[in-house]
Amino acid sequence: MSGILLITEQNAGVWHRMSFEALGAALQLGRELNLPVHACVPGHHIAALSSELAAYPLASVIALESEALAEYTADGATAALAWLVSELQPDYVLAAHTYKARDFAPRLAARFGRSLLADSTGFRLEDGRPVFQRQLFQGKFTGDYAFHSPAPNFVSIQAGSFRAVDLSAGPAAAAPVESKTPPPAEIRQKPEPAFQEQGRAVDLTAAERIVAVGRGIREEGNLVLAQELAQALGAELGASRPICDNGWLPMERQVGSSGQTVAPKLYIAIGISGAIQHVVGMKGSACIVAINKDASAPIFEIADYGIVADLFDAVPALTAAIEKTR
Repeated sequence: MSGILLITEQNAGVWHRMSFEALGAALQLGRELNLPVHACVPGHHIAALSSELAAYPLASVIALESEALAEYTADGATAALAWLVSELQPDYVLAAHTYKARDFAPRLAARFGRSLLADSTGFRLEDGRPVFQRQLFQGKFTGDYAFHSPAPNFVSIQAGSFRAVDLSAGPAAAAPVESKTPPPAEIRQKPEPAFQEQGRAVDLTAAERIVAVGRGIREEGNLVLAQELAQALGAELGASRPICDNGWLPMERQVGSSGQTVAPKLYIAIGISGAIQHVVGMKGSACIVAINKDASAPIFEIADYGIVADLFDAVPALTAAIEKTR
């Protein structure tokens, strides 16, 4: 087989949201390289999930079924996936850059004498082959990486770098589903409780709309302007790092390289200059609206809509207009 193998992730029968962002990356890469995309679902009792995945425009879906995969271990995942990669011989193996992938993907690549290109944010074609990007020094620089090793080559995809595939965007496909059972393998590890990210009262990564505020708000008492706009939109409230460092909002509300990486349908940046450390956490948003009185602020370079105005005038007016239409 030549093509792309996507490794999806599910936990106890529930998809990890980043699997569909990685699916978007795999399908885009497949279109540009004219390669088929195959997706595998590792786990136990995964027939329903595999059938659901078959609705996407894939060449095939592989249910990698094993009791040893019922609970995650790096040993079990690496052994099963290494067997599948050996069977299929894909050109590229893609996965979302989740906590599990950070654990098993380097081991998987090492089984084939390869390196893992981790946390890729995009790619372009040069002379018919992909050149992948990843960020360096907290997003201050972007590095270009091309594989010179023979297939298979391994890549993990950064959260928010690609938009999740939307079934409503086109007619549903009907990819064939094949069940494969890897041979028994020695598993030295015992399953442990699933890794939990920092406890949060809010998960900004799941929000469809976010109103984010930066140092342009001047003082904590002015946050009410952003809160009122968020309430009018049914949005979550986010912030750049200075706001959270000052203790005006909890750290769980921070968006950026040292906070959460988000990709909502709507992201409104209020008084945010657009420092790269913030931009890397929200540039994957479907629609970015920036409000800043500085017309040369870097945030306008990535904004879909820009409002050059004093936020203390623009935000109340925008809130009132939204409330009037409701």
